[in-house]
Amino acid sequence: MNASSLPMVWTVPTLTLSLLADVYAVCRLPAGTPVGSPKPGAFSLLVQAVEETTLVCPLHQAPPEAEIDPAWRCFRIMQSFDFAVPGILASVLGPLAKAGIGIFATSTFSTDYILVKEQDADRAMEALRAAGHQVDL
Repeated sequence: MNASSLPMVWTVPTLTLSLLADVYAVCRLPAGTPVGSPKPGAFSLLVQAVEETTLVCPLHQAPPEAEIDPAWRCFRIMQSFDFAVPGILASVLGPLAKAGIGIFATSTFSTDYILVKEQDADRAMEALRAAGHQVDL
């Protein structure tokens, strides 16, 4: 067996995640709908795609004309990693999947955000801690 046929083993560092204070809404609006930016805060997201406009914002800022999926909690990965580092998001999503917890995940240039339904937040913290990650409130 030569070195090129050996499987690669990736070591993912222990992550520190912070559970943000707000309760969030994931909102859907028709494609091209003009949407104002949410008020500055810990996290919000606006994606304008061909098929729809998606807004993630604190629940109290959700536009009433949107289709609203309420009651999400948001975890922020506190470290920043180079784009070439593999497995960062997978190291969080794997334990959540094993625990049967659905997610809404997104990334910024600097880090990743993982949203779980509010009723799953405690189980998510347990699953992440059991996987070796630190979760701060």
